[in-house]
Amino acid sequence: MDKWLNRIFIALVLIGMAVSIYMTVYKLTDNSSMCLGSGDCSVVNASQYSEVNGIPVAVIGLAGYGAILVLLWLERRGGYFDENGPLLIFGLSLTGFLFNIYLIYVELFLIKAFCPFCITSQVAMTLIFILSIIRLVRQP
Repeated sequence: MDKWLNRIFIALVLIGMAVSIYMTVYKLTDNSSMCLGSGDCSVVNASQYSEVNGIPVAVIGLAGYGAILVLLWLERRGGYFDENGPLLIFGLSLTGFLFNIYLIYVELFLIKAFCPFCITSQVAMTLIFILSIIRLVRQP
C-alpha cells in the first residue's frame, strides 16, 4: 500500500478512535460540559438510539476503529493478513459505513439533533470506507 494512503488511513482511524473515546467518556459520565456547540450532543447522547443492547454506540465505534487498526498492523507482518487484510478492512469499513447511514438517519429524522463529534466520526468512517475501496482495487 502507498505510504501516503497508509498514513491517511491510520490518521482517520486514530481520529475516529479519539472521538469514540471522548464520546464514551461523555456517555458514561453524562458530563454536559463536554458537549460543544448547540447542545445537540446532549440530546443525541441521551436518546434511546445512543445504545445498542445497553452498549454505547461510541464503544461499538471504538471497537470497529480498533479492529481496523489491528488489521492494518497485521498486514505488515505478512502471510494471511497481508493477502486478505484489504478485504477484511473493506468488510469492517462497509459495516461501519452502513451503520453510519443508519445513525445519520436517526439524527436527521428521529432525534432531529446533530452532534459535531458524531458527525466527525461519520465523516472519518466514510473516508475510511472510500480508502478501503481504493486499497481493495489496487491490491495485486
